[in-house]
Amino acid sequence: MIYYGYQALRHFPKSERHTSAAEIKKCMFRVRRLIITANKRFYKKNTLEELDIEKTVLMYHLRQAKNLGFLPFKKYTIWIGMLEEIGRMIGGWFKTIKK
Repeated sequence: MIYYGYQALRHFPKSERHTSAAEIKKCMFRVRRLIITANKRFYKKNTLEELDIEKTVLMYHLRQAKNLGFLPFKKYTIWIGMLEEIGRMIGGWFKTIKK
């Protein structure tokens, strides 16, 4: 997802690269950091909740970029598809914790 994000963010307008593109990058790295943290922790529930929230925030940023015309619809659907798959993985992780 991060590699695809870098390719997509490269096509943002120059005026938005240091604002919304930087915020999207920050969210992507936070998602990756939370995945690694959840993998290492024994009590994962709080970290997984934070991860789910950060994934949702990233989805909102992408939707805003699409609505403002910075992100083409095709790239948006591919990226959102990747995030939805991460969401399914988080849901499966939650189910294993509750058992």
